[in-house]
Amino acid sequence: MDGLGRRVLVAAFDGWNDAGEAASSAITQLREGGSYETVFSVDPELYFDYQYTRPSVETDGEGRRTLRWPEATLLRPARTTRGGTQLWLLTGVEPARAWQAFSSELIDVALREDITGFVAIGSMMSDVPHTRPISVFAGSDNELLRGALELERSTYEGPVGILSVLGDAAERAGIPSASLWASVPHYVAGHTPSPKATLALLDKLEDLTGASVSRGDLATEAAAWEATIDAAAADDEEMTEYIRQLERTRDTWDSPEASGDAIAQEFERYLRRTDGRPGDGPQKPGRDDPRR
Repeated sequence: MDGLGRRVLVAAFDGWNDAGEAASSAITQLREGGSYETVFSVDPELYFDYQYTRPSVETDGEGRRTLRWPEATLLRPARTTRGGTQLWLLTGVEPARAWQAFSSELIDVALREDITGFVAIGSMMSDVPHTRPISVFAGSDNELLRGALELERSTYEGPVGILSVLGDAAERAGIPSASLWASVPHYVAGHTPSPKATLALLDKLEDLTGASVSRGDLATEAAAWEATIDAAAADDEEMTEYIRQLERTRDTWDSPEASGDAIAQEFERYLRRTDGRPGDGPQKPGRDDPRR
């Protein structure tokens, strides 16, 4: 298998799979950094609950007010690059019902358009420090793809989002699929969006697909985001100490000389500081099994 091929569909959805708006912002950056045209949009009446995801009223440049309905849209590059990898986009709102029909409809369109690979991008809240590089889990359930691209296999079991359903449908249709999940520090929930996580996802996507990816002003925005959280932590002694503990744990795990004993000792110190409360232990950065 030659990886993901040259026509790769990248998918991200607003909602449960999008902590810190990192994944949906990545799709927005891809869309704004290129030229795209719509291939297909689902019928919103079939898949969305308007009491859960309501339509919105918008005013255009001429002052006219229009309704905008929830959508899920597949886009293709308006200009093709000879010999290079094309990134097609699938973006919208996570549907409220009929997920199997929703996935089948979109994968049928992908097959019609000769899509050769599928990459789901998401983000999740995790026990990681904002001061260190954002961890991105890169995985696949496709054994050949894992070998070709050195991806991991998730061991997560539990509820999943639409990205997992689409990935499964792609695999069943013969389109190899992978997933990228950014770990967003859970204590920065009020500082949304999280451009540092978006930047990490785009960096990993470029590595995975070989496509040239525009980052726009994300590096500057990420630095400003981190500085804002630094300022907030400076006024909160408890938060400052918590971040320091996360940094020590991350540095221990990332250290070249890290051993099982060193990690165990760091974890024991963490439990002593938290009185051993169940569920408070840290998750290893970059190895979190995403709730896909």
